[in-house]
Amino acid sequence: MKKLDLAVVGKDVSRSLSPQMHTLILENMGVRCTYEKVSVAEGDFASAAPALFEKYDAFNVTIPYKLAVIPYLSEVCGDAAVFGAVNTVDAHTRKGYNTDGAGFLLMLRNSGVDTAGKSFLVLGCGGVGRSVIKKLLDAGAQVFAFDLNKESLQKVHAEFPGFIPLERVEAKPYDVVVNCTGVGMHRTEGVSPVGADVLSLCSAAVDLIYVPAKSEFLRIAESCGKKIVNGEAMLFYQAYFSDCIYLGAEPSDEEAGGLFAKYKEKYKE
Repeated sequence: MKKLDLAVVGKDVSRSLSPQMHTLILENMGVRCTYEKVSVAEGDFASAAPALFEKYDAFNVTIPYKLAVIPYLSEVCGDAAVFGAVNTVDAHTRKGYNTDGAGFLLMLRNSGVDTAGKSFLVLGCGGVGRSVIKKLLDAGAQVFAFDLNKESLQKVHAEFPGFIPLERVEAKPYDVVVNCTGVGMHRTEGVSPVGADVLSLCSAAVDLIYVPAKSEFLRIAESCGKKIVNGEAMLFYQAYFSDCIYLGAEPSDEEAGGLFAKYKEKYKE
């Protein structure tokens, strides 16, 4: 059985779910792996980077090193080139990829949330919001977006002018509302970026937060009788796409969905 030495690299990955996700995915694809958590203090990435390529077959990159890793790569491929951010590195070829957007779209597909011709309100235009906006546009959705940081909103709009930037969020009927802000986790747990006036008019609410499993944003939407989706599936699916890259395997929505079901069964609370 093939064996891979893998890792996730970030400022603090002590609580990362990546090891258990990748291990389950790869075991079911017939591959053994070791998967380590590598926390690197800001300012130390340059000195730590060479060892990553020597020690591991591949590694995943998270905040805040998705841009910092690029100078060490031979090629930036696909979405990583579009977004200027890398979350997946093949250490042997030194090629970098970004599977976040693909993971988001697969989460929608496997949750029964249609994109083509549907209207989406995206809250937050940071790194993840930016990739969500671009992938939704590529999938044929009509996208509206809002960010409290007007400069960030305008910058993303200059890059991807196909969406409609909003000065404020008004109670209008969007098919899907997506929370790409951090509101609802950590110190803001119990807070929602929008209220029932907005969420009561949508068909589905998607929160990229997965801790807590049901954010206040999702609780409000559910109380209004709406379909709700939390971000755990996106995290899992971006891991699945990374592993397909490592193995040179063709991704399958059905396979990914089956693996996620196994993951939830194994690690259910």
